[in-house]
Amino acid sequence: MEIISVKSNARTELIDITGQIQQAVSRAGLEDGLVFIYVPHTTGGVIINEGADPAVRRDIISVLNMVIPWEFDYHHQEGNSPAHIKSSLVGPGVHVIVEKGRLCLGTWQKIFFCEFDGPRNRKVWIKPLSDLGRSHDTK
Repeated sequence: MEIISVKSNARTELIDITGQIQQAVSRAGLEDGLVFIYVPHTTGGVIINEGADPAVRRDIISVLNMVIPWEFDYHHQEGNSPAHIKSSLVGPGVHVIVEKGRLCLGTWQKIFFCEFDGPRNRKVWIKPLSDLGRSHDTK
């Protein structure tokens, strides 16, 4: 497993980590299989979405903030209930197929760390998984 650091600069932010994930896959020498990307924080997450137009990130953040506002009758004493709810909806992990040493993402897709309680210094865990489903010739 490899751990990368991500520094957020805003309360709510989507940070492109695709290049860092690809570098980790390359360092691990994974040619074919999967890579699991996991966020070990209760107020952050990870998604795959369009990375070509920055307006998509802005729209995702705007709608999440509208649906889960910061001002509400929350009971969590720490004051970051919206961040916990957003991370629960987004989720802490994604799998990406790796083929010939490269992440298999769609033309416009990128991998984003989702910050919901920043700014902070965060960690993302990356676990390359070999192609366990490959049939083996036993001759």
